[in-house]
Amino acid sequence: MSTIQMLNLILIVILVFIVLLGLVAVLLIFKMRKKDESKSKEQIKINSKEENNNLISRTGKSINSIYQFMEFDEITDNMIARNNRKQFVMVIQCKGINYDLLSEDEKNAVEAGFIEFLNTLRFPIQLYVQTRTLDLKEILNDYERRITDINDDIIKINSQIEMARARGNNDVIERLQFEKQRKINILEYGESIEDYTQKISESKNILQQKTYIVLSYFVSEFGDVSKYSKEEVNDIAFTELYTRAQTLIRALASAEITGNVLNSEELAELLYVAYNRDSSEKYTLKDALDSDYNRLYSTARDVMQEKKQRIERQIEEDAARLASKSIIKADEITRAERQRKIKEKASEMVDEYKDELSNRLYAEAQNQIRNANVDEELKENIANSTRKNV
Repeated sequence: MSTIQMLNLILIVILVFIVLLGLVAVLLIFKMRKKDESKSKEQIKINSKEENNNLISRTGKSINSIYQFMEFDEITDNMIARNNRKQFVMVIQCKGINYDLLSEDEKNAVEAGFIEFLNTLRFPIQLYVQTRTLDLKEILNDYERRITDINDDIIKINSQIEMARARGNNDVIERLQFEKQRKINILEYGESIEDYTQKISESKNILQQKTYIVLSYFVSEFGDVSKYSKEEVNDIAFTELYTRAQTLIRALASAEITGNVLNSEELAELLYVAYNRDSSEKYTLKDALDSDYNRLYSTARDVMQEKKQRIERQIEEDAARLASKSIIKADEITRAERQRKIKEKASEMVDEYKDELSNRLYAEAQNQIRNANVDEELKENIANSTRKNV
């Protein structure tokens, strides 16, 4: 191999080595930049979290975010216990008025009342607004129960009409017919309301906003509570928070705003919706409580329950028909027996005067007794007696 070839080979090796060093350097630089970017993103997240948890007021004072009240230890005595029971929270649900529909004088009165409310504040409060899809399921269930009750009432009235018809009491029949027609009118109206509400419930865009005032009480405000039991600390916190809540409710009334303190179940529902935004519309807290948190998602009614209700309704209808037929049959038997005894007694009375009557008159009297309709004669005698008394 000549000297020139040797030099070319060495030159090629050196170029390849330089290219490899360049690639290694590029990879190292890329990894270092990626590491720096990940660190900067983590720092941004930490700073963002700190900013959300510790907001800054206009005066420069650090304040907590409203969403921190969702971090809780337990719900007890209409309060939310937080931070190892060092803080207790009570929530007031507010219901306002439509401000835009008020007159100018009414608006001025409401504004003056709200200013008065702000001036009465002697402790910090937080406002929380929760938007929910309007749930009409409970309303529909209530309509269905009422319609079922009205149907049952109509069935009972029908049985009463049959009994009154068997007895021939026209006044009672007329009164029951009027009551039945009234029930039918209510039933038709209720069914139309149920259909209309059902159509509204099919829309998923019906939303309602609920506004809450959040009150907090720190046990440190009371002083050293180490010597108190858990129940005594709860009583102290409840007394203070309830007093503050009632003060706020009375002050809000001057601005035409009504408020009520949420109980433990309502607080649980509030937190449940806050933590389960997507699933709370399909699977409510009431469903979870009723099913012990282990029921499958289902919007259909229980098949066995429907069959049981149908069987019970059928049994009640058959029982009403049987009772009506039995009364009619018993009345017929009793009436026939009564007519037979009356005729026997009348025949005996005629026999007492047989010697004083001619044979023809006696035979005709007995024939009249045998062919007489006792019920019609009794009704006619009662009517004549009533007219005489009047």
